[in-house]
Amino acid sequence: MAGFEEGDTKKGANLFKTRCAQCHNLKEGEGNKIGPNLHGLFGRKTGQVEGFSYTDANKQKGITWEENTLFEYLENPKKYIPGTKMAFGGLKKAKDRNDLITFLREETSK
Repeated sequence: MAGFEEGDTKKGANLFKTRCAQCHNLKEGEGNKIGPNLHGLFGRKTGQVEGFSYTDANKQKGITWEENTLFEYLENPKKYIPGTKMAFGGLKKAKDRNDLITFLREETSK
């Protein structure tokens, strides 16, 4: 199975803007939207953002978010975490996932 490879940050930024920004913030202190704030995402376990109401499935998944777990999750979120309430069909193309993850890694640590 293929895993994460470095992607294009600019393309990832555009993907975030068109596919993710309606539900997620990136910067510290911006708060949660329909989905949790993604600041500090890398190295955090599932279901850990304060003040966000997660499904039990998400809280109990117990994985740590990093490049390869996000690569698998973002292909098909409902398959990776059955019972998640994230209403996102996923990014089928590995290149799109790589671009988005590269962007997220940079932006969520600022």
